[in-house]
Amino acid sequence: MRLRVTPFAKGLALGSFAARVVPLADRVKMTENTALVSVQPKGWRLLRTALANRKAGTMLALGFSSGLPYALLIGTLNAWLGDAHIPMATIGVLAWIGLAYSFKFLWSPLVDRLNLPVIGVLGRRKGWILGCQVVLVFALVGLALTSPVSGLGQFALIALVAALASATQDVAIDAWRIDVADAVVPVELLSSLYQFGYRLAALVGGAFALFLAARLPWPTVYVLMAGLIALVALVTLGAPDTPRPPSDQTTAMADQPAPGLRAMSLVVVGLGWGWAIGSIGLFMVAMLRPAMPGVTRPSVADFTRGHAPLIVLATVGLPLVVAALTNRARVGKGGTGKVAAVDHLWLALVAPLAELSARLGWRVLVMIGLILSYTLCYNVWGSFALPFYLDYLHYAKDEVAFASKIFGIVMTMAGIALGGVLFARLGRMPTILVGAVLPMLGNFVYADLAEGAMHIDAVARVTGLSALGGLFGVDARILRLLVAISVENISTGIAGAAFVAYLSGQVSRSHTAVQYALLSSMTFLIGSLGKGIAGDTIDRFGYATMFRWTAVAGLVAISFVLLQWATARRTSPPANPA
Repeated sequence: MRLRVTPFAKGLALGSFAARVVPLADRVKMTENTALVSVQPKGWRLLRTALANRKAGTMLALGFSSGLPYALLIGTLNAWLGDAHIPMATIGVLAWIGLAYSFKFLWSPLVDRLNLPVIGVLGRRKGWILGCQVVLVFALVGLALTSPVSGLGQFALIALVAALASATQDVAIDAWRIDVADAVVPVELLSSLYQFGYRLAALVGGAFALFLAARLPWPTVYVLMAGLIALVALVTLGAPDTPRPPSDQTTAMADQPAPGLRAMSLVVVGLGWGWAIGSIGLFMVAMLRPAMPGVTRPSVADFTRGHAPLIVLATVGLPLVVAALTNRARVGKGGTGKVAAVDHLWLALVAPLAELSARLGWRVLVMIGLILSYTLCYNVWGSFALPFYLDYLHYAKDEVAFASKIFGIVMTMAGIALGGVLFARLGRMPTILVGAVLPMLGNFVYADLAEGAMHIDAVARVTGLSALGGLFGVDARILRLLVAISVENISTGIAGAAFVAYLSGQVSRSHTAVQYALLSSMTFLIGSLGKGIAGDTIDRFGYATMFRWTAVAGLVAISFVLLQWATARRTSPPANPA
C-alpha cells in the first residue's frame, strides 16, 4: 500500500472553499456551531451517526465515491496491466494519469463558478458530483470493454477521462462538505465520515477487487465496481444542497497587483503550464499508440531526462519567478469587488507563491526543493507494487490482497501514529529527517526481496519472526512479504506524517488551503514523472536495481532537510504565520 498525501490535504482544503463561497457571517456562525460539539463519534458510533442523518449518510457515500476511483485507477489497474504483461515502462507512463489529482486546483474555479447545463438544476454541487459519477460509471464500463493488449491507446484515454472525472468529483465533494455543514452535522463530523468512506473504498477497490480478480475476469471486476458507483449516484440524487450565496471576495484581492499585471503574469504562467501538460500528453499519445512497422517507440528514459527538468521549471520555477517579481507591484489598496475567474486562477497559482517568496526570500528555494524531493524515494515506484507482487514474485491475488491492502493499511496507520510520537519526543526537524531516511531502508529491503530475500530471512531468524510466523501458520514465503511491507509502510507512514506536519507549518493563515493544495501537488509532480523512468529501469535492469536507484534518490531529500534545518533558526517563521 502507498501512502497518499492528497487525502490529508483535503481536510485543510475546506478553508479554501469556505473563503470562496460562504459569506463571512455564515462562516462565523459555522465556527460557533462547531464549537458546540466537544466529542466526535468514532468507529462504529461514527457509522451509526451517518445512518441516522441524511447529510451524514450522504457524506459517507460520497467519501466512498471519492476513494473508489482512485483505488481502481492508481493501484488496482496496474495489477490488471501486469496480468496482461504490459511492459513496465508503459505502466509507468500510464501512471501519469494520476497527475489529474495533482493539478485539479487548476480547474477548481470552474467547478466553483459554473452551473452545468441540464444536470445543474439538481443542485449547486449535486450537478457536478452526479455528472462526474455518471462519467465514472461509463468510463469503468469502457475499460471493461477495452483490451489493454490490443487497444492500449484507447484503454489509456478512457482511464485518463476517468481520472479527470474522479479529480473533479473530489473538488465538488470538498465544496459540498462545507456548504451543508451546520450545528447538527458540523464540518468536523462530515470530514470524519468522508475519511471513513474513503478508507472503506480503498479496501473495496484494493483488497476486495483483487479477491474478485482471483475468481473473475478483470473486466467483470470493473463492471461490478462501476455498479457500486452507480448505487452511490442514486444516493447523490437524494442529497441535500445549498443555494449559491452572493460572491464578494473584495478582501481576497486586497493588496494584489493591478489587474493588467495580474493578467499578464497569468499569461506567462499559463504558457508554462500549457507547454508542460501538452508535452506530457503528446508523449503519452506517442508511447501508447499502436506500434508502427519500422518506427522505434519513444524512450521513456530519454523523455524524462530531457523534459522532466524543463517541466519542473515551467510548472514550479516560472510561477515562483513571476510571484517574486509581482511582489514589488502590489497595489496596497482594497480589493476590486467581485472576483472574476481570472482572479481565482491568480489566487490559486501565483498569490500563494508570492506570499511565500515575500516571507522566506531565497529560502523558499530550499523549501520547494524539500517538497519536490521528500516523497521521491517511495512515490516513484508505487505504481509497480502490484505487478511486482503478482507478476514478478508470483504471489496469489488473495495473498497480496491481505498483505498489501489489509495488513499494509494497519502498518501504515502504525507508522503515522509512530510519527506523532516522534514529533512529541524528538521535535519537528529531527522527525522530518527520520522520515527522509527510513524510506531508503524500505527500498533496500524491497531490493533484497526482489533478489530472493536472503537478508530478510536472516533477520527473521535472528529476531524470532520466523518462529512467531510458524506459530500462526505463516510460511517463510509469506513472511518475507509481510516483513518487507511492514518496514516500507511504517517508514512511509512516519514520512507522510512528518511531511504533512512540515507543510502545515509552512503555510500562511491567509492562504492556508490554497498554499497547501499547491505545495502538496508538487510532491506528485516529480513522483509521477519519475514513474516513467522507473518502469523503463525495471524493463532494462530489473526490480532490484530500480529499488536501489530510487533509494539513492532519497539522499536528495536528506540534503534539503539538512539545509532547511540549518536555515530554520535564521528564518524562524511562526507556525501557520498570518
